[in-house]
Amino acid sequence: MTTLAAILRAVERGVFPPPDLRTVVVPPPSVRESCVVAFTAHIVVAADVTPEWVAERVPDGDVSAPTNPPFLSALEEFTGRRVGSLDAMLLAPALTDEAERAAATAGLTELENLDHPRVDHAWRYRDDVRVYVDELGGLVLTGRGVADRLECAIEVPPEARHQGHGRRLARAARALIPPTASIWAQITPGNAASLRTFIAANYKPVGSEALLIK
Repeated sequence: MTTLAAILRAVERGVFPPPDLRTVVVPPPSVRESCVVAFTAHIVVAADVTPEWVAERVPDGDVSAPTNPPFLSALEEFTGRRVGSLDAMLLAPALTDEAERAAATAGLTELENLDHPRVDHAWRYRDDVRVYVDELGGLVLTGRGVADRLECAIEVPPEARHQGHGRRLARAARALIPPTASIWAQITPGNAASLRTFIAANYKPVGSEALLIK
């Protein structure tokens, strides 16, 4: 049986699930979370449900139903979880040039402990969280999230917004991971400013996900 981790690792290599109008079921990626991940014309339900349970609730070939409220509500009730977010998934490769990596991380300092809501939120959803701060108070966080993928988040202080600072932080995240890795960002579609920021830092939209948590 395939796993969500295997699917995401393939996407990191540029190999996407086929656009076959199918909804497939795989095991949940961890005890912490389940999710519904949507790619182009292909849906992955990673939860403790059977293909039969999903088929009863998703019309054949309907790739919109699994991310709509009726199905997600049924999944919440059946699994005893709640949908914590419905996000666009963006993906970028690490920066590999050493000069680029050094320039992107210039001015960043790693902190062992930081009392900040963004950091607290990261630890609820990720393992091995690392926190970096710059001279303006901007934050870059990296960690292992869904299916052990490398994920990032940024925080731009209000006084530093609308100056390209967010784009610099998002680019820095690409230099804070191994050169052979890729990094994911999950952004609610309504946060258009954040979407523009990550796209400007050369992150590419690859799908969407509904994350179900305890």
